[in-house]
Amino acid sequence: MLLVLCVDLDDDLGRKTGMDTPVIGRDAVEEAAVALATADPEDSDVNVLFEGLHIQKSIEDEAVEVAAVTGVDGKDVAANREVGEEVDTVLASISASDDVRAIVVTDGAQDESVVPVIRSRVYVDGVQRVVVRQAQDLESMYYTIKQVLDDPETRGTILVPLGILLLIYPLAIVADYFGMPGAVFGMTSGLLGLYILGRGLGVERALDSAIDRLRSVFYAGRVTLITSVVAAALLLIGGVEGVQSLETAQTSRGALGALEVLAALVIGAVRWFAAAGITSSLGRVTDEYLAGEFEWHYLNAPFYVVAISAVLYGMSAYFLDLVTLSFLAATLTGGTILGLVSTLAFAVVESRVRRDRPPA
Repeated sequence: MLLVLCVDLDDDLGRKTGMDTPVIGRDAVEEAAVALATADPEDSDVNVLFEGLHIQKSIEDEAVEVAAVTGVDGKDVAANREVGEEVDTVLASISASDDVRAIVVTDGAQDESVVPVIRSRVYVDGVQRVVVRQAQDLESMYYTIKQVLDDPETRGTILVPLGILLLIYPLAIVADYFGMPGAVFGMTSGLLGLYILGRGLGVERALDSAIDRLRSVFYAGRVTLITSVVAAALLLIGGVEGVQSLETAQTSRGALGALEVLAALVIGAVRWFAAAGITSSLGRVTDEYLAGEFEWHYLNAPFYVVAISAVLYGMSAYFLDLVTLSFLAATLTGGTILGLVSTLAFAVVESRVRRDRPPA
C-alpha cells in the first residue's frame, strides 16, 4: 500500500480549524483542506492537503491512502515527536502489513526537517514539496535565514560585527558635533578588531567558563573567594612597594644593574607577596576542610611560601649590600630546613591518621 502523507509541522490545521489530527482518508482530508482554506486562504498548508489528494487520485495502479499529520507550533523537537506519534497512529489504522510505503508532501524546508522521523517508521518513496509558483523557494530562504539567526554561534559571528559597522555613521555624526571625528573611527575600528581577535582566539568560551566558575563560587559560599580578593589587594600593594623600593635604591645608589633592579623590586614587594600567598593558601585549605577533602599535606603551602620568601629576601638584600654573606647563608639554610621540616612533619601526621582511620 502507498500512503500519501501530508505534513503540517506547526499544526496550522488543528489551530485554525479545531479539527482533531491525524486526519485519515480522502473524504476526511478533503474536508480538512476546505476547512483550512475557509479559515485562512493564504495558508500554504492548504496547497499541501490538496496536493495530497491530487497525488492519490493520479495513482490508479495500486492501493493508495491519504492522511494528514501535524506537529506543535513553535517547538521543533516537540513537533517532530508529535508527528512521529501521529504517523504511528496512521500506520496502525490503515494496515498491519509491512509493505506500506509513503510519499511525504510538504510546503517547504521547515516541514521537511521531520522526514527522518517519518523514515524511521515507514519506507519513504519520495518527498513532494508544494509552493506557490510566484514565490518559488521563498519559504526555504526564510527558513534558512531563520535557522542561521537562531544559532547563537552564527548569530554572534554575523550580527555583532554588522552592528558595530552600522554604529559608525551615528557615532560619526555625534563625534563631528563635538569636533572629534577621528576618535570615533579609531574606537569603532578597535572594537571590531578586538571582537574579531576574541572570536579567533576563543576568548568568549574562556570568559563564559570563568563566569560560570565565579558564579558557582558565590553560591557555594567558598572562603577562597574572600581570600583571593585579599590576596589580589596584597599583590597590588606589593607591586607598588616594589616600585617605590626601586626608586629609593636609584636615588641613594645611582645607576643600578639589571640584577640590582630586580633585587630592589623583590625586597620591596616580597613581604606583601608572601602575605598574599599565605592568605590564598589558607583560604584553599579552609575550603578543602569544609568540603571534607582535607589532606594534611595541604598545610605545606603556607610554610613553603614563608621559606621561599625568606630565601628571596636574603638574596635580594645581599645583592643590594644590605646584609652580610652570613645572613644570606642563614636565610638559605633556614628556608631549606623550614620546607623539609614541614614536609616531613605533615607526611608523618598524614600517615598516622590514615593508619588509625577505621576501614570503610
